[in-house]
Amino acid sequence: MKPHVLETTTFINRPLEEVFAFFSKAENLNELTPPELHFTIDTPLPIAMYEGTLIDYRIKLNGIPFKWKTRITKWNPPYEFIDEQIKGPYVQWHHTHTFKASNGGTIMTDTVAFLSPGWILEPLINALFVQKKVIEIFKYRESQLKRIFPD
Repeated sequence: MKPHVLETTTFINRPLEEVFAFFSKAENLNELTPPELHFTIDTPLPIAMYEGTLIDYRIKLNGIPFKWKTRITKWNPPYEFIDEQIKGPYVQWHHTHTFKASNGGTIMTDTVAFLSPGWILEPLINALFVQKKVIEIFKYRESQLKRIFPD
């Protein structure tokens, strides 16, 4: 089954190195995740980020608790990194973060390829629940980035 892809692009009026430094600290995910997900990081902080880093989290989706483990599969500071779900609520989660200097600021692009559980019902489950939730999470993320890095 082909994964769904969501891509968002945000201009952050800060230098590339500053923006990447923010994203290289896993604990900053707390500020970018909607409170209703009850997001917590189980891996002891601070986390050294590099290719191969494993990070354990807990979240709640629609009130259902999930453990989530990701691996950093690409680490190319300050331009890009990729995290992939090893275990968690999705069948597949592949999140590419790219950063590009532009006009004194940074263009940050999130590209997420994901598949929901549900096997042959996956398209229906995605259409009714998951796609909307993923879009909401990234809209919240963008609003928080505007708050954290005001123009």
